[in-house]
Amino acid sequence: MSVTMRTLLPARLLAWAVVVGAAGAAAAQGPLVKYGDPVPRDVREMYDAGIRYLLKTQDASGVWKDGQSGPGVTGMAVMVLLASGEDPNFGPYREPLRRALRSMITAQDPDTGFLGGNTGHDSMYQHGFGMLALAESYGAVDDRGLWGTDDAGQRSRRRSIGQALELAVRCAVTSAKRNPLGAWRYSPDAKDADTSVTGAVLMGLLAARNAGIEVPDETIVRACKYVRSMTGPNGQVGYSGSPGGGSDAVTSIAVLVLSIARQKDTPEFKRALQYLKGRSRDNAQSAMEGYPTYTRYYRAQALFQGDVDAWDKWNMGLVRELKSMQGRDGSFAGFANRGGGFGGTVDTSLALLALAVNFKFKPIYER
Repeated sequence: MSVTMRTLLPARLLAWAVVVGAAGAAAAQGPLVKYGDPVPRDVREMYDAGIRYLLKTQDASGVWKDGQSGPGVTGMAVMVLLASGEDPNFGPYREPLRRALRSMITAQDPDTGFLGGNTGHDSMYQHGFGMLALAESYGAVDDRGLWGTDDAGQRSRRRSIGQALELAVRCAVTSAKRNPLGAWRYSPDAKDADTSVTGAVLMGLLAARNAGIEVPDETIVRACKYVRSMTGPNGQVGYSGSPGGGSDAVTSIAVLVLSIARQKDTPEFKRALQYLKGRSRDNAQSAMEGYPTYTRYYRAQALFQGDVDAWDKWNMGLVRELKSMQGRDGSFAGFANRGGGFGGTVDTSLALLALAVNFKFKPIYER
């Protein structure tokens, strides 16, 4: 995986609404996973502090601009707010959510549905995460009255959340049809692919399908085939080009998307999960990668979907790690200061979304 944000993001940070369509847990696990253990106090306190930071740094237009910006970055913060457990329509985050959603829809190309904007190599990352946030919001956020009575010139951009999501899905499906690998890379017109961008877009599509938006089966099948093709004999997933040799982040992405796409019975999934579980025994390993919040974000979801007992053990270490890293202002911006980070909004959102698996409020956190 490349070492710039232009190769990573703009990636619930939580592959989110998608998870709603995940295969059910074993009968003995289901109720316990969904309703059992209370949320640890440390998790709740860290999460609330992180939200206060995000609310403080959102600008009047609804976006976040510290380090990285775009619909995908805004979408990450949207997912953090949605995962808090507060009512998105009457709770304290109602207005910040609506400002953020309006900014995302306004940034979307009304003809192509593209959410990437003028963000260079980050384009399909932005599109994937933005689509995921729209899918999580669709059905949860009542968008009647989302738009005010601003000038008539903006009316063409005043789409509902559902309309914006349908357009975003069409853009991703068209891009995949044009790609010989049936997957995605940085540009909607790319002819090559990588597992990191593909994971971001595929999770957005799976979430949209779960929310009731029509997504062609062929698109999902081809993208999952690409992900499986990148899985090496030992379960390690490759980033681009040839199988194997990739980071823990992309192996986690493979485990997650194959879980949500209901392909847990495939040999590639089983190998990748086994490899990831071995790598997750020592929590310190996650800090060795160049983008630790990105890795933690995907690893939390992948382990939870793949083996909830393995997630439970790893999660205890994650909570301790993040507690020691959170700044006094509630952010995780220190990752950027030390190198290997994206900036306050992205690093904070990704860290909080990794913790949010503990809440299990959002569909993506169900099994």
